[in-house]
Amino acid sequence: MLSNQSKYAIRAVLYLAINSSKTNKLGSKKVAELIDIPAPFLAKIFQTLSREKIISSTKGPNGGFYLTEKELSNNLMDIIECIDGLESFKTCFVGLPRCSDENPCAIHHIAAPCRDTLIKELTDRTIANFAEDTKKGKSFIYLK
Repeated sequence: MLSNQSKYAIRAVLYLAINSSKTNKLGSKKVAELIDIPAPFLAKIFQTLSREKIISSTKGPNGGFYLTEKELSNNLMDIIECIDGLESFKTCFVGLPRCSDENPCAIHHIAAPCRDTLIKELTDRTIANFAEDTKKGKSFIYLK
């Protein structure tokens, strides 16, 4: 459902949420190395997220990427929308051109509630919420 670019973006933003601040900015190369993402790919992702105000950045010798308090209140759907758009959440799971409650595919009544729950969770919970779960060891964003 998500592209590698969105998956990488989510992992990297959560890493920034946990490990960066306005006084402790991180470079994309360092983040990429630490969470095992191709550095050029992550640099491009960070540029996109920064341009769309999902993350902040500063240039210069003490520059890098970080999240402000306001950005920590964004949700993961904001990241996905910025990178992939939301079309994949609207399409039929088996690829039919028209699939709805009125005209369902074979698995619509199973897949649609799962998709709706996923959308709700990714929209209702903030980046800060997911970062806190990771800090507490309830989840992880890279293998050690």
